[in-house]
Amino acid sequence: MSSETSPTPARRRTSIGAVRSPETEAAILNAAAEILDEFGYAGFTLDRVVERAGSSKPTIYRWWKNKAELIRNVYERAGEATLVVPDTGDLATDLVGHLDSLWNWWSGSRSGDVLLSVISEMRLHPASVREFSDVFLPRRERAMRLIVQRAVARGEILGGSKADAAVSLLTGASWMHLLTQRLDARARLTEYVDLVVAGLKHS
Repeated sequence: MSSETSPTPARRRTSIGAVRSPETEAAILNAAAEILDEFGYAGFTLDRVVERAGSSKPTIYRWWKNKAELIRNVYERAGEATLVVPDTGDLATDLVGHLDSLWNWWSGSRSGDVLLSVISEMRLHPASVREFSDVFLPRRERAMRLIVQRAVARGEILGGSKADAAVSLLTGASWMHLLTQRLDARARLTEYVDLVVAGLKHS
């Protein structure tokens, strides 16, 4: 008889109907984050999440509409709130400080790859694009908008549509560097900020 023993299956966690069990939710999100880290987006499956979390697909689909939404939650839980949001009294300095913190976070943790997974999964679920645009993206821009609003309040720049466009341009430039794996090009980051701030000051 073989001396090897079968692995002990993960303990099934119970949920409370539509009400999320904090223990089960944390187990699912932790499992999803670990699987993304170990296997990447290509190897991310709900079956793997279920097995590692000791949960079930019905529970996942009750709490998250699809895989894209689950991956977005993993990203939002990854520590974005710890990013630097400077308030030095100078718009360019504050923007560079914040974006440098963001680029470092993306490149120094799994968060950058998770965000790429969010984008990849979104393309497979067109219905999630509106939520991505209306909810997920504004949350990602919230810190930068605060920095710009402070500059408007102290009279450094004017507010309005150009200030909103500046945030979108810097977001787009940052995501382009993430997509093309050029997050080490910090000189470009400063150039982007200088161009945007110069445009706002001469509007």
